[in-house]
Amino acid sequence: MLRHPRLKTIDFIAAIWLAVCNAAAFLAVGFDKWRASRSSWRVPEATLVILGALGGWPGGFVSMVLFRHKTAKWPFKLKYAFALLPFAGELWLWQHWR
Repeated sequence: MLRHPRLKTIDFIAAIWLAVCNAAAFLAVGFDKWRASRSSWRVPEATLVILGALGGWPGGFVSMVLFRHKTAKWPFKLKYAFALLPFAGELWLWQHWR
């Protein structure tokens, strides 16, 4: 089955977007943990939630579990759980428009 070249472009852009967002979220949570251990300037929680909502939800979640950061803070965990909704919507739109 032949596929339209535009579909390859959309898939490529989406894959790059998700890779960058996941890497950014993973690094932001890790950086925040590192800064917290030094009682220094921290990454705002809103930034972490926005990165998750924009497409980095899995990377941020893995980083939270791996670094054991923000896993005991229920208000943050609730905000991050709600960030899953726009992330899931992005995945649905990507698959819907393919």
